[in-house]
Amino acid sequence: MDKGTVTFSYLSRLLFMKKVKSRIIVQRIQKGKDSNAFAELYDAYVEKMYRFISFKVGNRHVAEDLTSELFLKLWEYLTTGKQVDIQSLNGLVYRMARNLVIDYYRKHAAVQECAVEDILHISDGVDIAERVHLDIEVTSILSHVRDLKQEYQEVILLRYIEELSIKEIAEVMKKKRGAVRVTLHRATKTLQDILIDHPSS
Repeated sequence: MDKGTVTFSYLSRLLFMKKVKSRIIVQRIQKGKDSNAFAELYDAYVEKMYRFISFKVGNRHVAEDLTSELFLKLWEYLTTGKQVDIQSLNGLVYRMARNLVIDYYRKHAAVQECAVEDILHISDGVDIAERVHLDIEVTSILSHVRDLKQEYQEVILLRYIEELSIKEIAEVMKKKRGAVRVTLHRATKTLQDILIDHPSS
């Protein structure tokens, strides 16, 4: 067995254990309204959800409010009503966050505006250029993400910044996996074309 196979096997086991841990935490919350378990969930997701919502709404104060509302709704969802079997905690949390953002724009009819500096702040340490195979600086990429239509912005955000799997993105966006792959391909191609046309902006 070569080193690559061993590494892949280790990563597969690690991913499996993370999924098992997530399901155990969810069950503790669902069955016992375990606040300690929910605190673990909160710590694991709060920064990611704030970053995701901030990118979508472009206002830090609004993002803070929506992030707080998200976790209140998540607690209510997990502790009241039917004890549903949650296959993907990632998919559930991001879908709820996405719905909150949609509701926010419906109520306020707001236009997304977010300075590149803000996006860089919430995306600290993320090398998007490498992940989408574009030999362009991260700043340039982020400055043009908002030139894409909403669907393309979202799929790039979920895949390359939030690092969700295709399966999880499909759950969040309510699309089939094949449709997500097509959308992601078109989004990255469109972004690449924009960056080629504006190499130094």
